[in-house]
Amino acid sequence: MQKKEIQNEAEAFLLSLSLFKENLDIKEYIKRLYAISNRIEDNYFVYKIPKKSGGTRTIYAPNYTLKYIQKQILEKLLKERYISKYAKAYYTGATLKDNALNHINKPVILKLDIENFFENITFYLVYEEVFYIFPENIRVLFTNLCLYKNHLPQGAPTSPYIANIIMRDFDEKIGVWCAKRNISYTRYSDDLTFSGNFESDEVIRKVKEELFKKHFKINKKKIHVIKNHAQQRVTGVVVNKKAQVSKIYRKEIRKEMYYIKKYGIKSHLEKIHSLKTPQEYLQSLTGKINFVLMINNEDREFQKYKQELRKINHFK
Repeated sequence: MQKKEIQNEAEAFLLSLSLFKENLDIKEYIKRLYAISNRIEDNYFVYKIPKKSGGTRTIYAPNYTLKYIQKQILEKLLKERYISKYAKAYYTGATLKDNALNHINKPVILKLDIENFFENITFYLVYEEVFYIFPENIRVLFTNLCLYKNHLPQGAPTSPYIANIIMRDFDEKIGVWCAKRNISYTRYSDDLTFSGNFESDEVIRKVKEELFKKHFKINKKKIHVIKNHAQQRVTGVVVNKKAQVSKIYRKEIRKEMYYIKKYGIKSHLEKIHSLKTPQEYLQSLTGKINFVLMINNEDREFQKYKQELRKINHFK
């Protein structure tokens, strides 16, 4: 096949993906696509948000056009790719509860964290392991469209699924290794959880070895070994005997419900000096209650709270 024919086929393939919302002729379509790819940093808004554990997390928000392009790449190309059963985040239907259920009532839980996870997923990894099935020029184009300054940006719709694809081989190797030793393993983004009866040092050595092959490493400050005489939490869910939200979390919701029923929503917001509108506050509280019910949908107390909030929201 001649070079011109190959180029025409590549352009026709790109056009078939409908990466722009508006209808464009093929010349304008390709021109705009490569213009965005070549100046990718101009198409992001970068800002920081505080972490619960302290410090900040950098968020890279793509503009409307780039976000639309990335969503099409996600839906039409990435979601066709297999990810490991040990990955418990970033796919349709994934929940915190699914991750936690694997670690209920275990004598030991080991929690590890991959250091600078998204920042260490670089052009080479994405080019080699995600878009390798495409011709060279399209391979480079797609990789550029999904990166920011040579790393996977937190905030792009493509990033989470790309991370799962990149980690697929690691997940399978660690999962099989753990299964042979009767250890439960799951990965929720950069959080690795192991549970069972085992020597934590042996698991840590194996994880370090496999992460090194991917050019990752463990965050030494976030190694946690939790025995079952202490509260065992996995991605925010208590798993000592059953999946449950912590007592402190539930107590805070009870307190909020008590005060809004006693004083009314507006007076309560004034007393706690909240800047939220009544609507914003009720939405936030409903979200907290929904989280409790997602973990334990038979909790009658919180089912009642949810019904009461609906009435308050209706009559406020």
